[in-house]
Amino acid sequence: MKHLLIILFSALTFLAGCSPVGDEEPLPSDSLSSSPLTVGLVFDAGGRGDRSFNDSAYHGLELARSKRGIDFVYAEPDGQGSDREAALRLMAVNPDVQLVIGVGLLFSEDIARMAMEFPDKKFACVDYLQTPGVTIPSNLAGMVFENKKGSFLAGAIAGLVTRTQTVGFIGGMESSLIRQFQTGFTEGVRFVNPEVTVIPGYIGMTGSAFANPAKGRELALGQYGRGVDIIYQAAGASGLGVIEAARESGKLVICTDRDQEYLAPGFVLTTITKAVDQAVLAIVESVLDGSFAGGTAISYGLADRYTDYVYNEKNSSLISSAVHKRVEQIRADILAGKIVFDETTSLN
Repeated sequence: MKHLLIILFSALTFLAGCSPVGDEEPLPSDSLSSSPLTVGLVFDAGGRGDRSFNDSAYHGLELARSKRGIDFVYAEPDGQGSDREAALRLMAVNPDVQLVIGVGLLFSEDIARMAMEFPDKKFACVDYLQTPGVTIPSNLAGMVFENKKGSFLAGAIAGLVTRTQTVGFIGGMESSLIRQFQTGFTEGVRFVNPEVTVIPGYIGMTGSAFANPAKGRELALGQYGRGVDIIYQAAGASGLGVIEAARESGKLVICTDRDQEYLAPGFVLTTITKAVDQAVLAIVESVLDGSFAGGTAISYGLADRYTDYVYNEKNSSLISSAVHKRVEQIRADILAGKIVFDETTSLN
């Protein structure tokens, strides 16, 4: 078993270190020791190339390398992400890696256990989901975004723009975190337009639900066929299928995490962005600067626009100035505490 672990670790390190972007050359084997910090990142289900959540995290590492001279290695999950604990462990036992980052809520329990097992290493988890009553290890930083508040803005936009008075939601893995998106969206729709019907749907119950564009397209076509004219998708790589369905149907989609307007110009109403790349950069810089704050969940929210919505020249023909003005007022009211969210649901 020991020899197998060594072989697996060597293979992972080789594959991760030799997975450059474009035509970049792999880092020489001795370059890790000369950098100020080496970060090990394990992708969520869907992996690199999802044009969404994972790619944003990877971009954060690229920013950190460009700005602060760090090095990094990364690991891709299997289809359902079931090997995430093994991938985290292989990063943790690598003597060159000082910071290990897990991307996605599915890492929450595994990375907490790993942090306790390796107290001399620093860990961070994007979209960390804390188990009630369980203390976050002092060497683990949970990175959370104001998903419900951002989704409330998505709902407000959909409620103000819809013409059919029927909108849809498609989530990836049915879970408490993705229900934040659904709940916030539904509340936002009803806040501005109580007469609108919201039709929800989920890809599945496991991590693979974030990596099934075909299922996303199928669900979206079904919703559009039922009179939905706007779908809010929070489905990772599966959301690519929802975007394609919007294009095929001539309807609108609201995306998440990264601005995906370029995938279907004219059909992406807006995107609720999560600045995962900037948050990853901030965590890396906190380690370099000695200000790393473990043992807590760090919120990246509306106030500093880590959680935000896209409004620019590319979608201004879809979102009128009057709608934009109304949504900005709603955002201001949220920040001022005039719009209060139900905290008993444990949602942001």
